[in-house]
Amino acid sequence: MRFSTIAATALAAAPAIVSAAGSMGFALGTKLPSGSCKSSSDYEADFDAISAASAAKVVRGYAASDCKFAQNILPAAKKKGFSVMLGIWPDVEESYNNDLAAIVSVASTYADTIYAVTVGSETLYRKNFTGAQLTEKIVAVKSKLPTGIKVGYADSWNKIADGTADPTIGTADIILINAFAFWQGASRDNATQVYLNDMYEAIKHIEKIAGDKMPEVWNGETGWPTAEGTDFDAAKGGKDNAAHFFQNGFCSLLDWGFNAFYFEAFDEPWKPASIGDNGKAADETTWGAFTSDRKAKFSLKC
Repeated sequence: MRFSTIAATALAAAPAIVSAAGSMGFALGTKLPSGSCKSSSDYEADFDAISAASAAKVVRGYAASDCKFAQNILPAAKKKGFSVMLGIWPDVEESYNNDLAAIVSVASTYADTIYAVTVGSETLYRKNFTGAQLTEKIVAVKSKLPTGIKVGYADSWNKIADGTADPTIGTADIILINAFAFWQGASRDNATQVYLNDMYEAIKHIEKIAGDKMPEVWNGETGWPTAEGTDFDAAKGGKDNAAHFFQNGFCSLLDWGFNAFYFEAFDEPWKPASIGDNGKAADETTWGAFTSDRKAKFSLKC
């Protein structure tokens, strides 16, 4: 389906007319609640919890060498029937080289389990690379991997909609669009419309530039914190609001037939406190759809 044929205002109103739902996935961290690295058996337990509570059969990570992510998750994913999007963190040369080496070392053995490789997450948003520089990184990674493994990147919806990412279109096999209504300060009642409109604007622009050579497109990240008091302007954290956004926003995009990752699978209590753009404490520990001990916080069925 071409997204530009759908009016953004209609997205929230009539998703039932689309016959095939998109694929649901989760962003997955590399650490246990204590902050220690996960083992293959820990990832198996993650997959069991995700399978029991949702229809998801794909997860994504951000840095393949972090905590030996690629090495430890791929055997578990293969055993449990999951696919994995592996990530390369290109912002620092050391992490770029380490992540690429980690993927190259397993690519041939687990080619059927690696869904894709993403080169960077919001590097354009952070202005670490230009679109042309990111394209060069994508080409370099492709040259090191077996034919057939898709290579692309993830970035914020506005950096795609405003043309910053244009040089990547035509080279990237897959583009992940991050869209957080929460970080735009959207209220509970307005969040679905903001989220779907962000996706509409980004995909419409990709279609315009790509023409008949459309890359595969996913929503790379969206989500809502479940802790009370983790607010951003009119966006209010809390389990009920997170559940509302999951069902009315995230599930709506899937119902329209588009693939999407929810950020994130499990709470990460080890994460340090940070300060958001509004000067308030930005608690990043409670964005999970599951608690840190793998219990679903609300219904994850669409």
